[in-house]
Amino acid sequence: MEESGLEALRFSLLGPLRAWRGPDELALGSPQQRAVLAMLLVSRGRAIGVADLVDGVWGARPPRGAVAVVRTYISRLRKLFEPERTPGRPSGLLVSIGDGYALRTDSISSDLADFEEAVTRAERRRVAGDGAGAVQLLRTVPATGNGAALAGVPGPYAESARTDLAERQLGALELRLSLELELDRHEAAVPELLALRNAHPLREAVVALLLTALYQCGRQAEALDVYASTRRVLVDELGIEPGPSLRAVHARILAGDPALARLTFHGPGGDARAPHSSEAVPSPEPDGPSPGRRAKAVNPAQLPADHALFIGRRMELDYLATLLPEGNGPPGAAVIAVIDGMAGTGKTTLAVHWAHRIAHRFPDGSLYVNLRGYDPHGSRLLPGSAIEMFLVALGVGPQAVPEGLDAQAALYRSILADRRVLIVLDNTRDAEQVRPLLPGTPGSLVIVTSRNRLGGLVAGHGAHPLTPGLLSAAESYELLSRRLGDTRVDAEPQAVAAITELCARLPLALAIVAARAAHHPGFKLADVAQELRSHHGSLDAFVGDDAGTDARAVFSWSYQALSSEAAGLFRRLALHPGPDITTVAATALAGAPPRRVRVLLTELTGASLLIEHAPGRFVFHDLLRTYSGELAEAEDSESTRGAARLRMHDHFLRTAHNASSVLDPFRETIDLPPSTTGSDARRFNDRAQASTWLRTERYVLSAIVEHAAAHGFDEHAWRTAAGLDVYFNRLGFWHDLLKINSVALASARKIGDPIGQAYALCGLGVAHSQLNHAEPALEYLERSLELFRVAGNPFGQARGHRALAYLANRTDGRGVALEHYAQARALFRAEADRNGEAGVLNQVAWTYILIGDHEVALNCCRESLALYETMDDPYGVASTQDTLGYAYHHLGQYPEAIEQFERSARLFAEIGDRYLESDVLRHLADTHRATGDKGAARAALRSALALLEEVGHSDAEGVSAVLSDLEA
Repeated sequence: MEESGLEALRFSLLGPLRAWRGPDELALGSPQQRAVLAMLLVSRGRAIGVADLVDGVWGARPPRGAVAVVRTYISRLRKLFEPERTPGRPSGLLVSIGDGYALRTDSISSDLADFEEAVTRAERRRVAGDGAGAVQLLRTVPATGNGAALAGVPGPYAESARTDLAERQLGALELRLSLELELDRHEAAVPELLALRNAHPLREAVVALLLTALYQCGRQAEALDVYASTRRVLVDELGIEPGPSLRAVHARILAGDPALARLTFHGPGGDARAPHSSEAVPSPEPDGPSPGRRAKAVNPAQLPADHALFIGRRMELDYLATLLPEGNGPPGAAVIAVIDGMAGTGKTTLAVHWAHRIAHRFPDGSLYVNLRGYDPHGSRLLPGSAIEMFLVALGVGPQAVPEGLDAQAALYRSILADRRVLIVLDNTRDAEQVRPLLPGTPGSLVIVTSRNRLGGLVAGHGAHPLTPGLLSAAESYELLSRRLGDTRVDAEPQAVAAITELCARLPLALAIVAARAAHHPGFKLADVAQELRSHHGSLDAFVGDDAGTDARAVFSWSYQALSSEAAGLFRRLALHPGPDITTVAATALAGAPPRRVRVLLTELTGASLLIEHAPGRFVFHDLLRTYSGELAEAEDSESTRGAARLRMHDHFLRTAHNASSVLDPFRETIDLPPSTTGSDARRFNDRAQASTWLRTERYVLSAIVEHAAAHGFDEHAWRTAAGLDVYFNRLGFWHDLLKINSVALASARKIGDPIGQAYALCGLGVAHSQLNHAEPALEYLERSLELFRVAGNPFGQARGHRALAYLANRTDGRGVALEHYAQARALFRAEADRNGEAGVLNQVAWTYILIGDHEVALNCCRESLALYETMDDPYGVASTQDTLGYAYHHLGQYPEAIEQFERSARLFAEIGDRYLESDVLRHLADTHRATGDKGAARAALRSALALLEEVGHSDAEGVSAVLSDLEA
């Protein structure tokens, strides 16, 4: 967990939902709050949208205000789990991601995680031949009889999760019992199997295990009786006969089959079934040999060795397990799994590991081929060559392999028609390379790995795609521990954390660094981390002993496969300074038509060189960004890079001012220099759309201002900052406002632009005012006002007077504030600016409320609203309604105050101004408290707190304290 030093949190899900901090159990709140927590825990670190949380808790009929209620639950859980976290500081445990939330799993433990780890370790021991060790591990997992998982948690999500978890627990129990039979513990297993069969009379896998155990104990008659009674139940209750696996066990018992002595099992989460037996279902032999038949059965076993140090990937393995049917048998339909993703994420390692886990389900063998889709020497393996290799492995003589791809594929499909084979097609370039290698009949499984997204296989063949993400911090730690030893890694946890982040949690990068550290056991890991820092911004630290372990070389194989246009865009994207990039911004960088750029972005994402983490928003992996930057420096001239940067800054400058003019259409206009690039700017239809763009691009825009100044685009730097002041101030991003205006001031001074300096100084003054830094605020604002006066800019002067008045009110200078407001109103009147005058009147009304003259305040509000009624300015109306409500509150006219506050809050919600909506909700809560309605006051404060925490606002601390007092 974060720096609070609190004891670790532990959760129990395989029973009633419970939580502990150290020895102390935590009260998890209402059933619905527990349902939200259950969803976050079961999701294991994945983000869940607010709408999905609402659906998971209440289903199709949520209560009114369900979204606000969910946010309240999130706020309470954060307070419960991180009591020492400063309110307003983003949670380090229950984090906001987009319009949803995720619970970080690297800071907590749970019985579900322990269960999954025990089953995974048991499966590894079983594969390694240590059946006794596997049984010992499986005896530690909670049994299904210990109560339903998530007992007492309401909602459709919890109900579905209960079913899934019960199935997984039952699968683990079946795995253990099947291993008990393999270890000749038949007598001990029979009582448990009888009880399990009584609890699950329709579960054929359990019955198959019981039949086998009874038969192995010499109790053949009892076994046949169990089969007969099970068949009657199936026929009477379901109208079906037993399945083929159970019938096969029955037939082998009738035949007295001595081979029915061992029963293998694939793993948890599925039924145990009888193994494939050539004796139970004899295969007809042809009258004579033919080219496509083996005279003698040969089961190929071509899988590469499983990685001895494989770690993690539990969620991916769980997903892959769902692609196969329950039990120990093969799929009843053709199944194709496509594991795709960027270079270095461990696709092949995952595919081979899973293949080893399930290989026993395919008794006719396993085939593997590296199709060399991204071979650096261009020697891609042709489908015909791969089929020829497979045919020979399946027993066809080399001289009997026909000529031509079609004939080869037909023979290949014919041979696989009566076989159950596991096929791994590694390092595939495209769907065309794979299609001839697909079986034509059910029973086999194909695992494909590729850096490209093989959409043709998904759409045309029903393939199941999986894109492994980066390793978690915990998995990265485990990887380094496995390769360097627990003692060395545990001794330097901070260095390990630094290495993990500098490697960006990419398995390839971590493996390269671990190999270097392993070769130098005397090196401190802190020194290794420092070496990585010294190379930050290049890939020099990630060079291995061969091309396969050299990050730069591995990335180049994907890059060289791109079209020239896509390669150019890949290099241009490195010039963008923000954390992610939109399609529109990419279009500006490329200088190409939008439709063409969308095609190129699809090519880059298809090649896994770029990730579309949200619709229309793309992000580099950190090391790929570094690689792209190296290529841009090496392959593009300075003039080419400069032209792309200019197009990008033109786009952001004009888009920021378009958004600002939509949010505040009556503010003064800042002249923009004519565009020389033709770069298109985004336009917005309403305030909500503009606010959404600004909120989404917040961190990008801060980086853009700094980037413009750093690369000599000083006009763009100060004008972009000036276009952002409305949004950053309204939503309380005052530290951002300080940062961008400090940069803007330096740029304006560099080019000798007094208006630019005036706007930057005013922005700095406003930010310092909001942060209660009175002295620097006054200095900046007075210097700004003087520059506007010298320049003869009346709107700038009015802006300066309003900012000084606001500062005066914050420092209890009411008379000074009224003086500045009077001068601002006079300036607006002289320019016939009614909106500016209305805004000043609202601020004058607020000042009179602070003075205590509420009747004068009401009159000023009415005069302001009268002016606003002649204009379409919901922001001005909402602000004045808030002031009007505040005046009514202080006059004791509470119903009128509540009405105005509710109107104001609704308008701010429609506009998308979360900070001011929360401000009005706080005023509303005060009025409800004054009327004695504490329930309504608490509801308003909870909603306000949820909004403030969502935007990470420092005011959350005060609201949290008030709410705590109210709930005490």
